[in-house]
Amino acid sequence: MKTVKITGVPEHFNLPWHLAIEEGAFAARGIDLQWEDIPEGTGKMCQLLENKETDLAIILTEGIIKSISEGNPSKIIQQYIASPLLWGIHVGAKSQFKSISDLAHAKTAISRFGSGSHLMAYINAENNGWKRNDLSFEVINNLGGAVNALTKGEADYFMWEHFTTKPLVDRGVFRRLGDCPTPWPCFMLVGTDSFIEANSSILKHILAVLETYTSEFKSIPSIDRTLANRYEQQLSDIQKWMSLTEWSATQLSKTSLGKIQETLMKLGLIEEKLPAKHFLYNTLD
Repeated sequence: MKTVKITGVPEHFNLPWHLAIEEGAFAARGIDLQWEDIPEGTGKMCQLLENKETDLAIILTEGIIKSISEGNPSKIIQQYIASPLLWGIHVGAKSQFKSISDLAHAKTAISRFGSGSHLMAYINAENNGWKRNDLSFEVINNLGGAVNALTKGEADYFMWEHFTTKPLVDRGVFRRLGDCPTPWPCFMLVGTDSFIEANSSILKHILAVLETYTSEFKSIPSIDRTLANRYEQQLSDIQKWMSLTEWSATQLSKTSLGKIQETLMKLGLIEEKLPAKHFLYNTLD
């Protein structure tokens, strides 16, 4: 049995992995796939990949591209979620802020530097014509930290996946002022260079199992109810999320990769545009 470590956020996107593990689909191929939830998100997972503390990760596209451009010895194996991620822009329930335009000079809560919540704050600023230098940040580690920071006024707003934070909005902990979708596919399956190079046949088996589960995921009987119960979501919210979400078994296109790098360069988050082979598994140029 080959042990493989994988990390991801504890969110509904990753249920196909959990079902495959629970149903023994990886074990049937001689793979002990060990999943670890990372509530801190992409910045933490980039660190785990760089330190070889995980073999694989389901990770936000812009975060891993920034990390690889800075020397993280990892590659994008393929897309996982090909649709955009809908980032909700949240303030505390008693916040004085009423609209996104009010947040131009406000302090942003982020899980950590290099995380999606950090990078998307720049995308949102660009969308609204704000100056990069006006952004300021409070590191809060995870969603619980964001609740604490926004409630106490230690930070002013927080960007996180719309449906994951919806229960907090419903309970009156957060108010959502709007959404900011990623302008590219949102989640990638990423592996360390060392794991990929040493385990090409194991990787093929993992991808075969994954495609089986993701391609059939939406047609699983009552999967919407399973998701709603497991992730404590409203059924109507899960149904809307499923209508917006597309899984993928193909590689990130070079066009999308180029667009993301150009955006990150424009925002001053990476220094140079690198060839696709630096980022994409099985790409020679």
